[in-house]
Formats: sequence, C-alpha cells, structure tokens
Amino acid sequence: MTNSVVKESVFRCGYVAIVGRPNVGKSTLLNRILGQKISITSPKPQTTRHQIIGIKTTDDAQYIYVDTPGLHRRGRSVMNRYMNRAASGAVKDVDVVVFVVAGGTWNDEDRMVLERLDGIKVPVILAVNKTDKLTNKGALLPHIDFLSQQRAFDHIIPISALKGENLAAMEAEIYRLLPVADPIYPDDQITDRSERFLAAEIIREKLMRRLNQELPYSVAVEIEKFTTEKEILHIGAVIWVERTEQKGIVVGKGGERLKAVGRDARLDMQRLFDSKVFLKLWVKVREGWSNDARALQSMGYDP
Repeated sequence: MTNSVVKESVFRCGYVAIVGRPNVGKSTLLNRILGQKISITSPKPQTTRHQIIGIKTTDDAQYIYVDTPGLHRRGRSVMNRYMNRAASGAVKDVDVVVFVVAGGTWNDEDRMVLERLDGIKVPVILAVNKTDKLTNKGALLPHIDFLSQQRAFDHIIPISALKGENLAAMEAEIYRLLPVADPIYPDDQITDRSERFLAAEIIREKLMRRLNQELPYSVAVEIEKFTTEKEILHIGAVIWVERTEQKGIVVGKGGERLKAVGRDARLDMQRLFDSKVFLKLWVKVREGWSNDARALQSMGYDP
C-alpha cells in the first residue's frame, strides 16, 4: 500500500527561511524545490551573498522560500558583516524556519546558527541534508538522536537536496505550519529578483567554480548593459577584483579563463531567459571593494 499525504482543502501562504552554516546545501535545496535554478551553487563555502526569494505556488499553497548566506564566524570585512546580517535578518518575519545541517556532522558554526534561533517564536524544522553522501547509513539514526537533544525541533527530516529525496515529506510538514492566507505573488512568479541580478549571479557562479583558493571572494559582478535587440539579449558585465594581479588570474593565459566563464554563463542564461544571449565581460580593479560600504551598495549589496 502506498502512503499518501492528505492535505486540507484550504489555501496556505507564508514565508519559509532556509538557514544554516556555509556549504550545507541551502541553495541546492531551494533550486530542487523550485525545479529551476535561481540560486547559484558551488563547492566553495559562502557562495550565496544575498537573501534570495524563491516562490513555489501549487493548487493549495504558496511557499515563499528565503535562501540566505551561510552564517559564519570567519571574516570581519564589511562584506562578511553584510552576509551575516542578511542571514540573521531572514528569520525575523517568517512563518517557518528550515535549519539545514549536513548529515553526520555538527560543528561550532552549526551551533552558532542554533544560538541565533534562540527566542524565535515560529516553528523550526531541522533538515538533515546530504544523506546520500553518508557511507555509514547506520550512523544516521544516532546522529539524529544527538541533534534532537540540541533543541525541541518541530520536525527532524533527513533529506538529500541533490537527489530530491524526502523533499515531499518536508514540504508536507511546512504546509501544515503555514498560515491560512491568500497568495502574495502571481502564481507564475518564481523569484523577487530581477533578470539583471540573476545574470550577475550566474557569472559569479562560473567564476567561483573556475577560480582557486581565496580569489573568488575578492570578485564581484556588476551588470552595465541588459537590453534586447532583434530578439537577442545583449548583456555587458564588469567583473571587479581588488588588486591588479588578480585581474590577470581572472582573465587567464591568452584570455582563456575569461572566455570559459563567459561561455558557461551564456549557456545558463540562454536556458534561464529562453533567449539567445550575447555576453560581453570586462575585468576591472577596484581596490578594497569588499570592505567599502559605498562600493558594496553600488554593486547591489544593500543591507
């Protein structure tokens, strides 16, 4: 006999914050839930720098997910403080919090996120992610038992965001916790972010994936042109770095790295925007941009 989830015949709508330390799979989870990529991902921690809303509308609910930067202890720059404020602020005005941890691990940054949840009055679901990567599946139940002692969570659900495992069960629990309310957004809208923003994030993702070590964190992307001409989307973007020597690294030998970033980004943009894209990239130096509040604001990092 197949188990099925019976939902109430009422419409529910509310905000769901997805929080956790860096690199636990929050953006992968949002993209999998939506069935579309709106939040960039990479193997490097702190890939997400902004709050990003992803909207999923069904026949009986509108889930408004808020993807957040990973809360972290390291880094004292203005950028790091901006990211932590963006993540902390997400839990203040939501209806449900999904706290994501990586299966089989628990560290000081996980505990720090848990401490930030002290005092909030909305339900908290603990999503134990990356269960597909556990080599010892028998260790999962003791780990969940340990996690259950850290806080009285409303639900603890093991999931794999990458594989899409157990996400229906998680959304069924979220549905029960959302308030009965009319939808806030049109049923065909999937994010509150502009296409210009999404284009900049796609470029930054490709840089994160192709640059080694710490350089990706010294890179920002600013869209200077976004126009449609003869059914072709023309996008011009500046890649900002903090030091002159970094410019050469981003460009690569003979311009090969920059060309590869542009090619990968253009293909993703064509899929997302359903249009042929002509993409032009420039690399420029702006010293100390990540520690300059005014520079950050001009690049779209507005707290």
